[in-house]
Parts: sequence; C-alpha cells; structure tokens
Amino acid sequence: MRLLLIEDDALLASGLLVALRRAHYTVEHVRDGGSALAALRDNAFDLAILDLGLPGIDGTEVLRQLRAGGNGLPVLILSARDAMRDRVLGLDLGADDYLVKPFELDELLARLRVVTRRHGGRPVNRIEQGALVLDLESLRASWHGEPVELQRLEFMLLKQLADNPLRVFSRAQLEESLYGWGEGAESNTIDVHVHHLRKKLAPAVVKTIRGVGYRLGDVGA
Repeated sequence: MRLLLIEDDALLASGLLVALRRAHYTVEHVRDGGSALAALRDNAFDLAILDLGLPGIDGTEVLRQLRAGGNGLPVLILSARDAMRDRVLGLDLGADDYLVKPFELDELLARLRVVTRRHGGRPVNRIEQGALVLDLESLRASWHGEPVELQRLEFMLLKQLADNPLRVFSRAQLEESLYGWGEGAESNTIDVHVHHLRKKLAPAVVKTIRGVGYRLGDVGA
C-alpha cells in the first residue's frame, strides 16, 4: 500500500517514515500544501496522512481542493489542532478520520487499518483468495493452512495482486507500489520477487501476461 505523508515537522516525519515502512507501507513524504497537491495530482496513492498546519497552502485547503476535484482518496488528518471545531471541519471537508497530536503509534496504525478496511469493503484485516490468506495486521501469509515466510516486499507484492485478483499490473505499476521516490529498483526486481513467491507458494500463484505484466494466478481452493 502506497501512502502520502504530508507533514512539515521534520523530526516527526522522519520517525513516521521509519515506522510506516516497518509496517510494510510504501511512503512518500512532502512538507507543504503546494507539494501535496502536486503529488496527489501526478501520482497514485492508496491513502494520505495530512497535517493541517502546513506552510503555504493549509491542510484544510489541500483537503478542500482534493474533494472538490472529485478525488475520493482516503485521508487521515494528523494534527495538533484539538479543538472540536477543527475536528468537525476536517471531517465535514471529507476526511475519513482525525487523530490529534501527540498520539501513540499503535493507534495511528490501527486507524490506518480501519480506514483501509472501510474503503476496501473488508470486515476484517485479512485477504482470502482460495488457499491464500494474508493477515494484514500481523503481516503473515499462509498457503493451504501452512504459514509461509515472506520478505517485506514479497508480502507487499502479493497483497497488491491478491487485493485486485482480476487486474493485470505492469512492472512499472508494481515498482511504484513497492518502492518510494528515493528508492531505485533494478530492472529485474519485480521478476525476482515473483520468482521467490512462486518458489515459496506454487508456480501458478502469479500469472505472467506476456508483454503486459502480472496478475494473481491459480490460488487453489
């Protein structure tokens, strides 16, 4: 899952980047409202974490423009503004949740899971496709009831495919979902991850669509 962190506090942002990436999120970071709007316009994200007290364009205006443009991207506001009127305004403008600073990391991660679950239409934090089960809270996978040890990027890649079982992803799309702006991926990186998944699960679990990319394959029953 690819997140956009919109936060001007460098120290807080640095800590969040580490924590979110450890939780298997791909995270991009911008520090002001103008950069946030540009990033949201030019890139695909699954969720945004939005501070309100941003330099330049305020966070409320970022949210207002996002919704005015018809963008339904899930947004979690993370702000030191704790007055009821600020929380009500943020939610009325279209935020999906509002968390006041200071906060506990575990609560932030839980709220991210709830927002993601709500928008994904899942009642629980797991994806089940045939014999494949992905637990999105513990970040564990099982195949035919047996646990499978996956590396972080392998899990993220498999989640992307299992979350969209009929969709074909190009290598570029998969690289974008797995790697941040500052992380370079070698030309065969996705192929290597797919090879490992096939070896750990089954050869047919990821299907190659020649000349296009990959989609979820045969996951049994």
